[in-house]
Amino acid sequence: MSARERALLLAKLAVDFKALDLMVLDVTGLSSFADFFVICSGQSSRQVQGIADNIQRSLRERGIRALGVEGHREGQWVLMDYGDVIVHVFYEPVRLLYDLESLWSEARRVRLDHAAVPESTVVP
Repeated sequence: MSARERALLLAKLAVDFKALDLMVLDVTGLSSFADFFVICSGQSSRQVQGIADNIQRSLRERGIRALGVEGHREGQWVLMDYGDVIVHVFYEPVRLLYDLESLWSEARRVRLDHAAVPESTVVP
């Protein structure tokens, strides 16, 4: 599975588990540690933890394990490292504070298949 395919799979799983404001950034050539970021939000720390737990479980069932997970206990910003794809699951106010989208403004936004990912969950 390519990094792009893994990023799109992670995006779909995030939406399946009710993540909001989904965005996939292609940071190839801008980052030395990843090719894609999947960024999404939850409306509470409990929802953030649930989104992260369900993504991990779904990928483990496919034989894909995270290299590392940080921030799960607090549920404010869970970072999941899948090698060339990094998933950021934020509690909404924390996402606004860190504003990764602006920090990585030079990154290309990946166009998502709206048939697989409902438009209302995707940041344009």
